[in-house]
Amino acid sequence: MSRDLTRPQVLQGLRSLKESFIDNIIVYVDELAYALELLEPMRRSRKSRGPSRWIVVGCAPRVTHHASKWATNSARESWRGKWADKLFVHLIPLFQHDGDTVVTRLAKSGSLVSQTEALVKEYGVATVLDGRRPKIGQSLQPISATPEQGNHGFSDPGTGIADARILMTAD
Repeated sequence: MSRDLTRPQVLQGLRSLKESFIDNIIVYVDELAYALELLEPMRRSRKSRGPSRWIVVGCAPRVTHHASKWATNSARESWRGKWADKLFVHLIPLFQHDGDTVVTRLAKSGSLVSQTEALVKEYGVATVLDGRRPKIGQSLQPISATPEQGNHGFSDPGTGIADARILMTAD
């Protein structure tokens, strides 16, 4: 038994087939300069691959306790939105070519693990990258339920060796 498909149904099927071949890459970012330093080499190395969907999640800095006493929730959310807009203005052009698309999100105040799970549920299987700048004396909130292996973020093993050499020379 054959089934005749209408043109919209065929187009929808082709779109969903195309979507299944797109690499989803979730990137958590908290500082523009650090993110550019890490993402530019990776973006260049991915040019030979097929199209990607970059899901960039801005992790706004925390408002200090002292400042939060004087700001309303809506003022804080407005500030977080403006902060994210400034970040995304510089990051979107970096990825928006060669068939790649960019989706921007602002990190919610809850767990980043639950936000990652929600994004994976919404967009499908994804590579999750931590592009947040490590802070001395602070541990960053995990971004996925599986523990990171090796280095922070997505730098290559050579960076870890270079970091170890720097620490050894500092002693």
